[in-house]
Amino acid sequence: MRAVVFTEPDKFELTDMPDPASGADLVTVSVKATTICATDVKLLHGTVPFVTFPHIPGHEFGGEIVEVGANVKGLRKGDLVGVEAHVGCGSCPRCLEGLYNLCENYGNREAGHAHIGFTTAGGLAEYCAIPAKAAHLMPEGLNAKHAMFTDTLGIVLWAFERAGGVRGGETVAIVGPGALGLLAVQVARALGAGRVIVVGIPADGQRLELARKLGADDIVAAEAGQGPVRSVRELTNGKGVDLVIEFAGTSDAGRQSLEMARRGGRVVLGGATSPGRELNVDLSVIVRGHLNVFGSVANPQGISRRANALMQKGLVDVMPLITHKLPLNDFSKAWKMFLEREGDPIRIMMYP
Repeated sequence: MRAVVFTEPDKFELTDMPDPASGADLVTVSVKATTICATDVKLLHGTVPFVTFPHIPGHEFGGEIVEVGANVKGLRKGDLVGVEAHVGCGSCPRCLEGLYNLCENYGNREAGHAHIGFTTAGGLAEYCAIPAKAAHLMPEGLNAKHAMFTDTLGIVLWAFERAGGVRGGETVAIVGPGALGLLAVQVARALGAGRVIVVGIPADGQRLELARKLGADDIVAAEAGQGPVRSVRELTNGKGVDLVIEFAGTSDAGRQSLEMARRGGRVVLGGATSPGRELNVDLSVIVRGHLNVFGSVANPQGISRRANALMQKGLVDVMPLITHKLPLNDFSKAWKMFLEREGDPIRIMMYP
């Protein structure tokens, strides 16, 4: 099969690889839609823990099952599935709570853990063998493009649920108008937000306009050296917002998210998933502000299934986020486009 291989830090190639080995608890997926994200950039740099080289990346993909292991129930050849990246060991305390995204056996394949595209081979390839419990049968009416967003939308929905969801009519600020942020705009609406404010920078112009089309009420594009906190507070009569969902991943975004929340508000920090970002904030902002601050990583049991239902019901439209389509053989071109933001790509869909 053809596959993208990260051969060593900062080096990759598109090459022929053996087809993935089958297993009793695995299904083999013929990848129909796959993509790259900022985490893959960190992975290639060698800054993501537990990733070893050479490695086939790819954790946002969907496709058709072509082989079913002997122990697998409920799935069959020809099924269209979206893939959830995290698979817990199933027996540690966190997995028993349903939080297999926090599996205490992370990286231990013998214990049953798998993080597809990280600790095991991913979907930037023609085929990928995955634990059956990572495969989500796609609801009727959805296609492989939707399946590609199964894990991504699950991450966004879980960020909201970390903070108890959205109470009807609340004001929500979304920090960072990337793919996750643009999905978050729609999830906020689907969960009953009364007002959605999206925060970015002037360079995000097209993305901010798309955010408005997807349901944002207000846009804040902060100039360099001018934080968005004042603008957000002005939009809320000086009080701040009820809930902040941050997916920008920078230190400034984390600090500003805390500062734009109202007293007693909730803040979910979900952007900085790799080491190297430090948060410098006056602790009284949290303490005197009586803030509820949550970290959010990946998505646990059941979230992706419900995320797919949001797409089926038309509450979340992922199609505007697919800005480019290329065959997997053009991965080098796609990678360059993504790194240099040629044509301002949000998600580049590749098809093997």
